[in-house]
Amino acid sequence: MSVRELVVLGTASQVPTRHRNHNGYLLRWDGEGILFDPGEGTQRQMLRAGVAAHDINRICVTHFHGDHSLGLAGVIQRINLDRVPHEVAAHYPASGQRFFDRLRYATAYRETVQLSQAPVAADGVLVATAPYTLEARRLSHPVESYGYKLVEPDGRRMLPERLAEHGIAGPEVGRLQREGELRGVTLDDVSEVRRGQRFAFVMDTRLCDGVHALAEGCDMLVIESTFLDEDERLAAEHGHLTAGQAAAAARDARVRHLVLTHFSQRYSDPEEFARQARAAGFDGELTVARDLTRIPVPKRV
Repeated sequence: MSVRELVVLGTASQVPTRHRNHNGYLLRWDGEGILFDPGEGTQRQMLRAGVAAHDINRICVTHFHGDHSLGLAGVIQRINLDRVPHEVAAHYPASGQRFFDRLRYATAYRETVQLSQAPVAADGVLVATAPYTLEARRLSHPVESYGYKLVEPDGRRMLPERLAEHGIAGPEVGRLQREGELRGVTLDDVSEVRRGQRFAFVMDTRLCDGVHALAEGCDMLVIESTFLDEDERLAAEHGHLTAGQAAAAARDARVRHLVLTHFSQRYSDPEEFARQARAAGFDGELTVARDLTRIPVPKRV
């Protein structure tokens, strides 16, 4: 059975707290798993969340600050220790190649798995597969940072009543889907476009064009909201977003489910992030992320 969900492994910014680990997020997309920003402690959080090394097919790192990447060393070694039977791809800013190399070979271990490196150097498509296209967009942070967007191709939904009107049934339906036309009846006559789902992952950044491009039309947007709105000046200085800024971007982009995360340890009330997001006018589904939770990608409308 296909599963599309976000497994939250950690939600803290800069330093972990008693209740929040450093960043870590696994997107389950049908039979594939994409691990985003494995911070320190990710391997243990995977164990607690019921995530295995075998679940990881792709690793995406937004930037090389420690809370987003120090867990790479342990995760990569665990992938090899467990002899994951498939290739694992890694994406990260090309300017941070030296950091990736240091983390990959931080200590001695036996390499048993093919880990392909595909660094990101510019905006654009990174991978185009049948299930999805993976894109990257540059963000605005003191070090080079990229956000990621997964886009499922549009499909077609057959309309039974229209098929019946045209007398098309059984094997003829499959033939029409393959050939595009049958006895003068086209696919457009008996079906409608089924929009592919979209997921975006936006970490450390100020508001910028990349944020809006990544968020546009997403079914789920996972986005940092390090600061509350009263600390907007601090957010700008350090290259971060406030809860209100993140929610306004999601509102304007028509996001269906907004997941706020990457919270500063200075705040004690997580619900204040939700209150400020609602005050910014976001009226879709909203989650203030907590460690070890699972958040389903919204079903198609």
